[in-house]
Amino acid sequence: MRESMPAGRATSSSSGSASSAEHIATCVSCGAGNRLRASSREHELPQCGRCHAPLPWLVDADEKTFDRELKAPVPVLVDFWAPWCGPCRQVAPVLEEISRQGAGRLKIVKVNVDNARTISLRFGVSGIPTLALFKEGQLIETQVGAKPKAALVRWLDPHLAG
Repeated sequence: MRESMPAGRATSSSSGSASSAEHIATCVSCGAGNRLRASSREHELPQCGRCHAPLPWLVDADEKTFDRELKAPVPVLVDFWAPWCGPCRQVAPVLEEISRQGAGRLKIVKVNVDNARTISLRFGVSGIPTLALFKEGQLIETQVGAKPKAALVRWLDPHLAG
């Protein structure tokens, strides 16, 4: 039996290696579950196999997959978080909603700092949640702390295409 997930949230099911990870995204338009293959995630926007609408692009990354997940034709918002962090848990559903509303214009990558210390050090993450916005693989802005949805949308909108 398949576990239900919030619409738009990609889940990872791995059998040991990053290359075998399967990401599933639920189409906002028709509700179909869609597999996001690694080869399609790097160079093109994911779209629904049933209705061809852009899919919400929200995935988890670790130290093995992080650099690959930054490769995208749209801006990438990285959420540095931890499961024990209250403000991180408050921001999570807001980011899921933003990923649905930003389908085709934004990719969100969640990085658990407890499991990816090297990445956290690389980007100077000292407080969480930290949101880091990347374009073409380059860090362009960061924001630390939980913010309301309206503030996050105002921060992101100038960077989103379309």
